[in-house]
Amino acid sequence: PAISRGIDMTDQTGRIRALNDELRRTGTGGRIMLTAGIAGLPPAALAAVLLAVQVFDAFTPDNDPLGEHDFALLEAARERVIFKIDYYDPTLSLHSDDASDASVTERVLTIMLASEY
Repeated sequence: PAISRGIDMTDQTGRIRALNDELRRTGTGGRIMLTAGIAGLPPAALAAVLLAVQVFDAFTPDNDPLGEHDFALLEAARERVIFKIDYYDPTLSLHSDDASDASVTERVLTIMLASEY
């Protein structure tokens, strides 16, 4: 495994991935933001999009090169949808110093139409 500043990056990446999956699958461990395009979908389409993001597991080295499960483009309710997770400090004013540490990171999962990106 790669070593950077004494941190086993494999373990750090695994922690980031687990925290990202927890937020995406359960809605806990961060905040979820919906863009205007997603929020404006009819209720059934919105539910389908949220479920598709929640159960997405088609991560590959091509679409997830860092192995963090922090971004994907998918199709749901006849819409092209993107989700992405960003890592901020607890005040949401700066990027997190360590995305693998939930005590110093506020995760923000944004779900948007691909046309809004």
